[in-house]
Amino acid sequence: MSSTIGTYTTIGDLIKKYRGGLSWGELSKLTGIEKSIIRKIENGDTKRPELKTIIPIFKALNAPREEVIETCIMTENRLSVLRELLAEAIRLLNANLIEKATVRLLECPQAKSEEIVEELYHTALSVEDTDVKCLLFNNIVQYCRLRGIQPYTAKALYQKYRIDRTEVSQLEEAYRLGKEVLYYTDFLSQEEKITLYYLMAYDAHDMEKYEECIAYGKTGHAEDPTNNEVKERVALAICNSYFHLGRYDEMEEHIQLYESLGYEFIKVRSKYLRAIILSKKGYYNEAIPLLRECVTEATKNNRIHRVNQLLEALLGINDTDSIQQIIDTEEKHFAFDFQNTYTFSELGKFFRYKGSFLVSRGLFDEGMEAYLQSIMYFGKINDRDKILSCAVEINKHHCEFGKEHLGLLKRLNEVYNIVNIN
Repeated sequence: MSSTIGTYTTIGDLIKKYRGGLSWGELSKLTGIEKSIIRKIENGDTKRPELKTIIPIFKALNAPREEVIETCIMTENRLSVLRELLAEAIRLLNANLIEKATVRLLECPQAKSEEIVEELYHTALSVEDTDVKCLLFNNIVQYCRLRGIQPYTAKALYQKYRIDRTEVSQLEEAYRLGKEVLYYTDFLSQEEKITLYYLMAYDAHDMEKYEECIAYGKTGHAEDPTNNEVKERVALAICNSYFHLGRYDEMEEHIQLYESLGYEFIKVRSKYLRAIILSKKGYYNEAIPLLRECVTEATKNNRIHRVNQLLEALLGINDTDSIQQIIDTEEKHFAFDFQNTYTFSELGKFFRYKGSFLVSRGLFDEGMEAYLQSIMYFGKINDRDKILSCAVEINKHHCEFGKEHLGLLKRLNEVYNIVNIN
């Protein structure tokens, strides 16, 4: 979005600036507006000229539309006109004008605070541009906090959280915003409240905050009396969280619970969920055939997760031939365009496994390249701990093999720069 330049005191001042040597009569012919009307506007005799009069004048004078709208915003007090000006600022995608028009609307003495806030909230919901939405919701939050209008503080924060969480590199910050919204749940609708808990459960899972994922997911389930796919997806996130916490018996209990409730999303994945429990408990002979079946049955979007679990099991029995086959063939099946935090994390994990395995097989350069790819994916989600772990492994391998690889150090520096930009 663009910003704006300096403002003239009045509409008349702006006409004088751009009219130059053009006479009122000549301008009248260009616009079809009577000379006397133009003269009165320029001289300030007409205090509140209509937009339908002003716009043709400035169009004929080739005046920048942003400058005209800004001047109108700063000199206008009529609620109906300020609404028009905000709509025009939104059409122009001009952040400065939107900010000023919003402030003027909220300060308009003709409007009641809660009514104008409600109007702006619905305007923000209807806007397609994400940056404009965020700007409007931010303005609503600031205004409502100062005046204690909690219902719309809650609703605007909730909408802002829903937007911010879609940017994977900003998930931590969005999650903090989501926690703030939790203080205002009494002011959200039942549907908004349930959605908030479910989204927080997803985000907690993706950020490896597994205890919080379980808590938010179960709270959402308790609030939601309906049967729906989102509810079942959250159940899967809860099961996965128990898995990552190493609480396998509780995971099995919840699989059974969700199966008994008829959750199809769990039923069709129960073989995989039980296979990874077996693997983690060390029952590799039972787990590996099941995991192979699960990889074969996988969709493009969930294949990476299943491949990583199979790799872990194969590493557990040191089946190097099978690991080599997976390393050689699996990448072509991954959904590199499916961009969410969990997928990026799993891709980072796969390339880390690949790097370690290739180095162990004597393919040092290829292994280092895989490590760099791993760092790239962890960088997309700002997972500094995993980036550092990869860097430590890279350094360890250099020391073990007595390598001094200036080319690799240069590539590593390039990757770090990209990660820092992201």
